[in-house]
Amino acid sequence: MFSAPLIGGATRSSISFYGFLFFLSHAESDTKMAEEESEQTSPGILQEIFTSPLNLSLLCLCLFLLYKIFRGDKPADVGEVEEPLPKLKKRDFTLEELKPYDGLTNPRILMAVNGKVFDVTRGKKFYGPDGPYGVFAGRDASRGLATFCLDKEALKDTHDDLSDLNAMQQESLSEWETQFTHKYDYIGKLLKPGEEPTEYTDDEEVKDKKKD
Repeated sequence: MFSAPLIGGATRSSISFYGFLFFLSHAESDTKMAEEESEQTSPGILQEIFTSPLNLSLLCLCLFLLYKIFRGDKPADVGEVEEPLPKLKKRDFTLEELKPYDGLTNPRILMAVNGKVFDVTRGKKFYGPDGPYGVFAGRDASRGLATFCLDKEALKDTHDDLSDLNAMQQESLSEWETQFTHKYDYIGKLLKPGEEPTEYTDDEEVKDKKKD
């Protein structure tokens, strides 16, 4: 049995066939348009990312976070921590015996202030070889501190009795001595020529430790 003729003599089956072709042609057209839009959009997004400083910064941050996540946090290399030197036993020094304690020949730094020898090793950023007062290391710094002079030539290699200092300089030196007494370890006396060193007992060592 034949289908009833429709418009222009076309049958229902022929209309369905032509409708299917119409659907296919539109579907293909939509696919091409989507591809074209995709081709146009992709470069636009990339261009926007790489031309915007903010977007570029966010992209770098994301990449860095991803790197940290996948790499894992590794502990940073810590440099060797310098251990403090043991406390020096109390003793007296001559000028010659004091010289090696300059932070170079010996890592310990000693200096004399107004006849007293102090261990200033923990202040090596000031009194060490590269410090602003490194000229005083291993020396009698009394004259330099009293006169506010950092010239090496101002320091004497022989005993300095400081008798030529005026009242203001003597007062300044006394203030320096007080500061050093409170801040650094007192080791002993700076001996005058011919002076015998004091023999310090263990009881005096214990007294000093209690003061610290």
